[in-house]
Amino acid sequence: MATGVPVSSTNQFYSEKPHDTLQMQSSHPATWSTGLCDCGSDVGNCCITCWCPCITFGRITEILDKGSSSGIANAAIYSLITTVSACGCLYSCFYRTKLRQQYSLEESPCGDGLVHFCCEGCALCQEYRELKNRGFDMSIGWDGNVERQTQGVAMAPVVQGGMSR
Repeated sequence: MATGVPVSSTNQFYSEKPHDTLQMQSSHPATWSTGLCDCGSDVGNCCITCWCPCITFGRITEILDKGSSSGIANAAIYSLITTVSACGCLYSCFYRTKLRQQYSLEESPCGDGLVHFCCEGCALCQEYRELKNRGFDMSIGWDGNVERQTQGVAMAPVVQGGMSR
């Protein structure tokens, strides 16, 4: 007796194995949305980064870690490392690499470590602008951005009384 339901035990639309993200990325890295020295394009962030780079760094890390780590905690660690050893650039260049890998960005104008060592403030500003240009509101953190995006999700209307003839 034919029921119109496929007999196959496997679901042809669902895959247990997620697609390999490396396979989906293009072989050519993308360019940054702004240049390393374009700090003047966001004067507010430039000033914050100049006087208190830990704030910018914390905001970047919270987005890149997708909320799994606290931006405040990362900012405090960055401040401590920078104050004690002046090597905060070693910690921050790790996140530049993470940003480049997540968005397939080119390693320019030179290696991540060298960019952060030579121009820490400009590097942090560029990373901040990149995330901002990709649609993140950097002032509300990861959870705020997720909430902002889910508010726009459409839901099916509720039908009162069910179906009747």
